[in-house]
Amino acid sequence: MFKTKITELLEIKYPIIQGGMLWISQAQLAAAVSNAGGLGIVTSAQFKSGEELRKEILKTKSLTDQPFGVNLSLFPAVQAIPNEEFVEVIVQEKVKAVETSGVKSPAEYIPKLNAAGVKVIHKTATVRHAQKGAEAGADAVTIVGYENGGAVGMEDVTTMVLIPKALDTIKNVPVIAGGGIADARGFVAALALGAEGVVIGTRFMATQESPVHPKFKEWMLRAQENETVLVERSIRNTHRALKNKAAEELLAMEARGATFEEILLLIKGENYRRVMMDGDLDAGMAYCGQTVGLTNNIPTVKEFMEEIITGAQVICKRLAQLGS
Repeated sequence: MFKTKITELLEIKYPIIQGGMLWISQAQLAAAVSNAGGLGIVTSAQFKSGEELRKEILKTKSLTDQPFGVNLSLFPAVQAIPNEEFVEVIVQEKVKAVETSGVKSPAEYIPKLNAAGVKVIHKTATVRHAQKGAEAGADAVTIVGYENGGAVGMEDVTTMVLIPKALDTIKNVPVIAGGGIADARGFVAALALGAEGVVIGTRFMATQESPVHPKFKEWMLRAQENETVLVERSIRNTHRALKNKAAEELLAMEARGATFEEILLLIKGENYRRVMMDGDLDAGMAYCGQTVGLTNNIPTVKEFMEEIITGAQVICKRLAQLGS
């Protein structure tokens, strides 16, 4: 049932990956996704040391006996991220997969990870950066489109265009689609475009196992698909976020040519954490994709995953009838 190169590569039941999201991708959510047949991801950048990451990995292992992965952020950061430490721990703990994210090539980490049997999935927002990841030895690449929450790159190209374009270019590794996928329809559409799997972020935020504050989840239920904005473009780090006072202030600052130091005061990770985890909804950026407009309930992860697969089977049968 929906067996692809990605299910074979990662030894998972369904080709559905929970994307790495700062503060949100913790053990409880990752384990729930893995237990439901997908690949859960723990984000390493929320930890200050390898040992802190190890504790979260061990916690995840205590909650699931299924494969899961760890996200390594390759984005520029004000404070250095100890990725070398993280890689050591990932190897020692025999984690199944690593999702690297950012425009920087993952080349420096791939040999050590692959030598330990860790599969590397490089996630980016452009075909050319995905190609570089594939050339560097990544086992698969994820490309997220303009609809995505959080980082969307600078080129404003949708998933519907990026995935076919990528498949015209990248022949040697599986391609995973992200951005704008929140239900069975998006899942089937991605597979129809040629993707071997999907990565979902925003929709997993609004599940019962998600550590996101209830106030934020309630906000997601009210929000529409046209209530997100693109911020941080002036510093070439474009992100999609829900409209709030902080986002409006940031857009005004960017319009008047604010310095990086001024912008940093609003976009720093602690402010984002206050929004997502403390429910202080105007404290900072509220990174979220356009699929928030398709979010109308807060199911368990298992219920959500089953809904995708069951719905996808119905869609495929209907499409088969159209072609008969």
